Amino acid sequence: MARYIGPKSRIARKFGEAIFGPDKVLSRRNFPPGQHGVNKRKKTSEYGIQLKEKQKAKYTYGVLEKQFRNLFEKASRTKGIKGEVLLQFLESRLDNVVFRLGIAPTRSAARQLVSHRHITVNGSVVNIPSFMVKAGQVIAVREKDKSMEVIVDALNGFNHSKYPWMEWDSNSMSGKFLHMPDRADIPENIKEQLIVELYSK
Repeated sequence: MARYIGPKSRIARKFGEAIFGPDKVLSRRNFPPGQHGVNKRKKTSEYGIQLKEKQKAKYTYGVLEKQFRNLFEKASRTKGIKGEVLLQFLESRLDNVVFRLGIAPTRSAARQLVSHRHITVNGSVVNIPSFMVKAGQVIAVREKDKSMEVIVDALNGFNHSKYPWMEWDSNSMSGKFLHMPDRADIPENIKEQLIVELYSK
C-alpha cells in the first residue's frame, strides 16, 4: 500500500503550515527547508503556485499522485463545482473520516488503525483507507479495540461539534456520516480552484 514516508517537518516547512498536525519544528524554523530557505526570494510562476496547492492537498490528505488524479477525474464527472467535489471526495475517505471523528490524533494514525482492522463500517471490518464513506454509514471502533490507549487518548476531550456533517455516539464509540460536507465547513486551507486550473491545462 503506497504512502508518503518521508520527512514530515520538511514538507510542513515547505508550505509554512502544520499540514500533518502540531509540529514544534515549524514554530522554531518558520522558513522553507534548504540552505537558501531563509533568503529565498525567487518569484513563483503561476504554474508553480498551482502545483504547490495540489501538492499541499495531496500531503494533507495522505494521497499519492495516481489516487489524487483519479479522484479529480471522478470529481470532473460528478455534478457540482469540481474543486469543491474533489475536497468532498477527499473528506469522505475512511482514513479521513476516522481522523475527523477524533478516533485518531492524525490522518496517518487513522490510516494505520484502518489498515490494522480496528475500524468497522456498518458493522463490517474495512481495512482500506481509501474506502469512500457514503451518507448514512456508521463508522465505529471494533468492540475488542475500544480500550486501545491511542484511541482513548485521541477521543479524550475531542470536540465533535466541529464537523457538522457527522454525528458521534460516545457510548457506542461510533459516528454516522450524515452527508457530504459543505465547503465552508471544511477547515483545510486549500485553494481548490488552483488545482482545477492546473489539471485543466
